[in-house]
Amino acid sequence: MDQDRRRSLAAGVLFLLTFVTSILGALLYGPVLSDPQFVLGSGATGPVLAGALLEMTLVIANLGTALVLYPVLRRTNPSLALAYVVARVVESTLITVGILSLLTIVTLRQDGTAAVGDAAAVVVAQALVALHGWTFLLGPGFVAGIGNGLILAWMLYRAHLVPRGWALVGIIGGPLVSLSGIAVLLGAYDQVSPWSALATLPEFVWEAFLGVYLTVHGFRRRDARPGAGTWESAPDVTPATR
Repeated sequence: MDQDRRRSLAAGVLFLLTFVTSILGALLYGPVLSDPQFVLGSGATGPVLAGALLEMTLVIANLGTALVLYPVLRRTNPSLALAYVVARVVESTLITVGILSLLTIVTLRQDGTAAVGDAAAVVVAQALVALHGWTFLLGPGFVAGIGNGLILAWMLYRAHLVPRGWALVGIIGGPLVSLSGIAVLLGAYDQVSPWSALATLPEFVWEAFLGVYLTVHGFRRRDARPGAGTWESAPDVTPATR
């Protein structure tokens, strides 16, 4: 297995890991997100803590995809490759803020409600849930559309590293997710709505395809053409300007 196949395998597995951790994390967050009185309750907070752990794994997987793909992507366009890394970092930062907001609610539930009062605790908890909602909208709901969708799909399309028809799904789906995030931000419709789900579907399909394709198949090898180089012939290190 050559170096680029190892990179594609790692990227594919990490993309699949982002699916598992994000979906399971959202399910485990159910009680804290849906129950306004959660902060006043008692008993185990294990599901929420497990959800936070899964989202921490999601952050690591997000950053991992950028790190393993960067050496390949920069052969096509170093600036866009760096932009993809930056987009992943911003997305992961927003997700991390969301994690911290929900963990703060857990802390209030465990030992803070007596100090601030029940009514105040509920208000603070609702504010933290709202913060988590905004981080989700701006991270996976906006920045991911630019990074995983538009930038990554465009670079893979240009370099012929995946079937171009599938890359077009990402090129179209990424901006749709970002535009949907803007629409939610402006109050056109709710974040959880049929319109939002419809706008998210192409990007969801693109990322799922990418995880499976890179894991099973790996990067496509572009045929050499007269007067045109191939992506794999370029060195990993950008040559110094003379």
